Amino acid sequence: MKIFRMLGRSIRDAFKSVIRNFSLSLASISCITITLIIVAIAIMASFNVQNFTKEIEKDLTIVIFLDNDATEEDISNVEKELRSIPNVNKKSLTFESKEEVKENMQEESEVFNTVLDEWNEEESPLKDAFQVKVKNVEKISNTANRIENIDKVNTVRYGEGMVDQMVKAFSSIEKVTYGVVIALVVVTVFLIINTIKLTISARRREIGIMRLVGASNFTIKTPFIIEGMILGLLGSIVPVIFTTYGYLAFYKHFDGYLFTQLIQLIKPEPFIYSTAGIVVIIGILVGMVGSASAVRKYLKI
Repeated sequence: MKIFRMLGRSIRDAFKSVIRNFSLSLASISCITITLIIVAIAIMASFNVQNFTKEIEKDLTIVIFLDNDATEEDISNVEKELRSIPNVNKKSLTFESKEEVKENMQEESEVFNTVLDEWNEEESPLKDAFQVKVKNVEKISNTANRIENIDKVNTVRYGEGMVDQMVKAFSSIEKVTYGVVIALVVVTVFLIINTIKLTISARRREIGIMRLVGASNFTIKTPFIIEGMILGLLGSIVPVIFTTYGYLAFYKHFDGYLFTQLIQLIKPEPFIYSTAGIVVIIGILVGMVGSASAVRKYLKI
């Protein structure tokens, strides 16, 4: 019962302190709010980028065309070389002979059927080909270069220009966003430290009396830690609303796709709720870290 009474008193004192230092508390809450909005954007962007990457990995295929003079033994050797490359998804590896390619094309279009019938084997531009997917799309360029060096491989194609640009763009977005978030978190923690510092200065006499009567360090510092948590919690209210309704509106506006159907957005539910939960937790943790730092620095406990 004693611990609950002490905790209740600490919560009451923390709320009083937030109101007493309202202007500085408002500055801290505002900074937390701005930080958490950007954190929410970073989280949503990061998860969507990961989703884009997975979709690309799922659909992206490297097509490997062989030399016209490749024998069955050469084809077997190329397959062994492909399976030895770490980034190659071995389950996805398939082979189509030029005859199979011709038959498939003839079935797809009457025009192809007419044209291909007129070509004899020597005139035909069709080649034996392997198709394979990769495990990590970010390493696809290196994988394609390695495949090109295999004997009897003529050409390697995977839509390299577009894919490489998309991967670089997604990677840059993540790095820039995380850098801004880290900078804002540091500034927010600094503001909270100053807020708690003023609270400690205003209550220095009271703290001195508490020490004289034998109050524990835990009893003294708990109200300040809770105050930081309250600031973090209050600062997360607007970001949670922004996350929940903002992403829902964004998703509906673009019909679930960004610019092209290749870039599919994550469905709002339950994504927005898990993101909102992460934002609240980060807000509380930022408040606690700032408060704990101030308590250690200015109370020497």
